Amino acid sequence: MRWTLKPKPNRDIVTKLASQLEVEIPIASLLVQRGIETFEEAKKFFRPSLEDLHNPFLMKDMDKAIIRIEKAIENDENIMVFGDYDVDGTTSVALVSSYLKTFYPNVVSYIPDRYEEGYGVSYKGIDFAADNDISLIIALDCGIKAIEKVAYASEKNIDFIICDHHRPGSEIPKAVAVLDPKREDCEYPYKELCGCGVGFKLLQAWNIKNNIHLDSLLPYLDLVATAIGADIVPITGENRILAYHGLNVINVAPRPGFKAILEQVKKQTLTITDVVFILAPRINAAGRMKHGLHAVNLLVEEDIEAAKQFASEIEAYNSERREADKSITVEALQQVEDLNEKDRFTTVVYQEDWHKGVIGIVASRLIETYYRPTLVFTKSGDKLAASARSVKGFDVYNALEACAEHIEQFGGHMYAAGLTLAESQYEDFKRKFEEVVSGSIENYMLSPEISIDAEINLEDITPKFHRILKQFEPHGPGNMSPVFLTKNLKDTGYGKCVGADDLHLKCRLSQTKNGTAINAIGFNIGSKKNLITNSQTFDAAFVIDENEWQGNVSLQLKLKDIMV
Repeated sequence: MRWTLKPKPNRDIVTKLASQLEVEIPIASLLVQRGIETFEEAKKFFRPSLEDLHNPFLMKDMDKAIIRIEKAIENDENIMVFGDYDVDGTTSVALVSSYLKTFYPNVVSYIPDRYEEGYGVSYKGIDFAADNDISLIIALDCGIKAIEKVAYASEKNIDFIICDHHRPGSEIPKAVAVLDPKREDCEYPYKELCGCGVGFKLLQAWNIKNNIHLDSLLPYLDLVATAIGADIVPITGENRILAYHGLNVINVAPRPGFKAILEQVKKQTLTITDVVFILAPRINAAGRMKHGLHAVNLLVEEDIEAAKQFASEIEAYNSERREADKSITVEALQQVEDLNEKDRFTTVVYQEDWHKGVIGIVASRLIETYYRPTLVFTKSGDKLAASARSVKGFDVYNALEACAEHIEQFGGHMYAAGLTLAESQYEDFKRKFEEVVSGSIENYMLSPEISIDAEINLEDITPKFHRILKQFEPHGPGNMSPVFLTKNLKDTGYGKCVGADDLHLKCRLSQTKNGTAINAIGFNIGSKKNLITNSQTFDAAFVIDENEWQGNVSLQLKLKDIMV
């Protein structure tokens, strides 16, 4: 682990802000690190307001999209809402289709089959539209690269409205409207929306055009917050506003589908982390193991008993997904060992019978072990399909672009992408990918980093300090949970390894002889117990957490690493 301490922000700005907000210096310092320097900016940060959402008509083609939907409704056309099979795609489809259906009945949802149709807009989906007299397709979380498919649909007199957030290629599809804040010619002020966020902006624009108050969209923000968490987009700007209010909907008035899931896992108040680790995997499991439409059905279901039935089916898919993920990870780790490729700059593995639905998760697991840009391949029809994951600071999308001669299709983001290629190209691609990564990755990127916000003393960790810290939520890229460094710590003599195989470290720490003592837990650092024995002093990097035990809530440190 590399520990890097963020630069201290400007002292004068910190002091002034601390005085204006009446908070301690460490809190003001954390705010200034996040670009919050004035009372007004702090107010917007701590009290995210829907009034601060941007005008959706600032997004290129938004006016065209609204005009085309109006025309479809006037002419009694059938509309298909098409989305990808992951969380962002299925929540987008649930959002747009269920909202449109509140005032227009001729709306059908379509999710492509991961195995038969693959990622994104599909010919099969377009043929389905043609066969069912559908003349408008609203594509969500996909479509920005579907040049040929949009042209194919056009030949069948089917129009497209594309709502995407992925990076466009050199050409934009000839759709009626292409909504994507990452278009170079789009001046929309916030570029980091997820697919469901772009779908929300479309509905917001519809409301503005039809003089409908934004409040009618509030119950749908739980879907947007789930997509924001699952797609790991920055929780800054508009995403922070949408996630904040969406989490509130999940916790105060959850839709039947979410309520049914939460009853199964016996969880009440959710943070964005819970959304990522509890809701998202279950929604994803439907598309991974069976079909993404099961997730949409769960999300739009209004009857709680039916929702419970859907939720129990999805729970079964999730258990199946866990088993597949576990066994494939073991095989993939073994393959790296057998090929003796631990000294490479990349991890690329392939087995034809690996479950396509979990290769992305397996890629993330391999990064936990080898910390390299990683690709996991499996057979998909007569092609090979892969999920790519990256390490902090390295753009895997750009690396794939440099290997385009060997790839048939690819898309994604800086840290996660998907691709397909011909089996005959696999070895050449693997060679080229290693060459590109080894030639462009910086050495420091090959070891995991703990980015530390500030150094504090144990005595700074008061209930008030933690209360204000909690208001920094929801956390995510661009606003991660603050990580602190405290030096010269000692274990008070209770340190021990806990959990299966003694994986975790549990201890009680103090900084001075008679000073504050606080409980600490370090997951997966049980092997470092020897660093805290015999009263030796050490430094710790940690986040502050709440521990609930038998109804009592106390503060504890969640250790990320320790060092002597």
